[in-house]
Amino acid sequence: MTDRKPPGVSFETWIDRQIREATERGEFDNLPGAGKPLPDAGRQPDEMWWVKQKMRAENLSFPLPGTLALRKDAEEARAAAADARTEAEARRIIEEINGRIRESHGRTLSGPPLLQPLFDVDEVVADWRARHPAVERPAPEPPVRRRSLLRRLMRG
Repeated sequence: MTDRKPPGVSFETWIDRQIREATERGEFDNLPGAGKPLPDAGRQPDEMWWVKQKMRAENLSFPLPGTLALRKDAEEARAAAADARTEAEARRIIEEINGRIRESHGRTLSGPPLLQPLFDVDEVVADWRARHPAVERPAPEPPVRRRSLLRRLMRG
């Protein structure tokens, strides 16, 4: 649609002609959603509708205020520590989020006032141990002591 409107033709007539010609060429056939009602028809228009639609299409979430984002990160860190492969990994995850929480206590974050408490690392690790019981392995048998070659030869 790079054609320019010819002089002396009204915009409405020119646009109607282009739509009619595109319809005749079949350019509107098999469009997604053809024959279906318009989404959100009858709803009060939201001034941020296009942002919300784009974020849904891109599977993004709205940015949270600082305090709520920290709370969400803390919950996700707790869940990640519970699912960690090793005790050391669980401990590292919790110590990392505790560092971020300590850092937030010294500055003002956007959002509602919210004081995120620190996690008790030992409590989280104990919870990890409860979820991941150690596999009982039989104790290794003590090595058989062999006499040296010299002693065997001397004995006989």
